[in-house]
Amino acid sequence: MLAADPDNTMVMFGLAKEYEKAGHNTKVIELLEAYLAKADDEGNAYGTLAAAYARSGDRDKAIETYEKGIGVAMAHGHPTMANEYRMTLDLDYTD
Repeated sequence: MLAADPDNTMVMFGLAKEYEKAGHNTKVIELLEAYLAKADDEGNAYGTLAAAYARSGDRDKAIETYEKGIGVAMAHGHPTMANEYRMTLDLDYTD
């Protein structure tokens, strides 16, 4: 489906979630970076992307992505999501 419509953000996000389930972090990162460049995400993709960066060993990029996700989630009226990302940063990324 993505080959037929490479700009279909719904397909991109769905495919990224399937890659996440299969443990293909590189594919998750590739798809969600492309997705975020095209879509007005409300925050969910940032958490998925940050977790993929973390699993890939890119701690700095994971932190940066969670921080972006906090801002986006708040801008779209999702304080619970933003707080979840803050808690993840506090628990998993505080030295």
